[in-house]
Amino acid sequence: MNLSQQQAAWFAETFQKLVKTVGSVVLGKEDIISLAFVTMLAEGHLLLEDAPGTGKTQLAKSMAATVQGTHHRIQFTPDLLPSDVTGVMVYDQQTQKFEFHKGPIFASLVLADEINRASPKTQSALLEVMEEGRVTVDGHPYEVGSPFMVIATQNPVEQAGTYRLPEAQLDRFLMKTSIGYPAIEQTVDILAGSANRNASNRIQPVITTGAIAEMIALAGTVHVAPAVLRYIAELAEQTRENKDARLGVSVRGAMALTRAVKARAASRGRNYVLPDDVEDLIEPVWAHRIVLDPEAEFTGVTGASVIQKAVSAVSAPQEKDATAQ
Repeated sequence: MNLSQQQAAWFAETFQKLVKTVGSVVLGKEDIISLAFVTMLAEGHLLLEDAPGTGKTQLAKSMAATVQGTHHRIQFTPDLLPSDVTGVMVYDQQTQKFEFHKGPIFASLVLADEINRASPKTQSALLEVMEEGRVTVDGHPYEVGSPFMVIATQNPVEQAGTYRLPEAQLDRFLMKTSIGYPAIEQTVDILAGSANRNASNRIQPVITTGAIAEMIALAGTVHVAPAVLRYIAELAEQTRENKDARLGVSVRGAMALTRAVKARAASRGRNYVLPDDVEDLIEPVWAHRIVLDPEAEFTGVTGASVIQKAVSAVSAPQEKDATAQ
């Protein structure tokens, strides 16, 4: 059953309330906040590549507060162990049994700070939970619940003592973007309220986690016409055929974009996807998935430029074809 127009209107209204509430703390970054909530409602995860002090922690805490969710922050370091993230089995002398003590990954929203500072072994501990929403310890699966979202950060400046995220890890992130520094006007407002360092604590919940789960389900019912699906498939094929790309966008990447554009369309009060939704989200969803040829990368080619070349090469479907049921 497709999303009704009444449900789409409620979805868009609630979405704007969420963005506005977080925007009262993370000033001047409504576009990034919108992308973050689209990621959440598409059951994805967000990678922020940003310098320290740009509001990444405030974004994560504020998002968790708006949806009555729990929030945990994990500081990734070279000596962090997988069990420090997922949890560990502890022997209880009274019951004479091993009991599972949950790690910080069990939260509605998890901030994985400086994820590239942890060893590949620890990074791999996130692969299962980010893909399947569960942790397996000693053969027993433990569900993390819904909603569940990881916001990971990495510093693009300091590379000493870091481990580059492997392609399999990058592919688990629905989107990659950056918050960036605020404009002068917003910086002045931030400085005026600098005495309150925990502004996110003032946020009142806008919606329950149960309602967020309902929004996630509704986003999945947004109609995507065959012409739009073909458009996404042809764009992915173009990235794979580009001589500057050693590895283009996979089928998983195409599926991720499809989920994201459904959530974006619903957030705008529509029960169908337009080509504009695809073009708005294609770069943050796909750019980090493209592995460039080293020589091309040396000459200045980026994942974004490969995507823009693909968009220029593929004709977008007409609106009448995009809205066909």
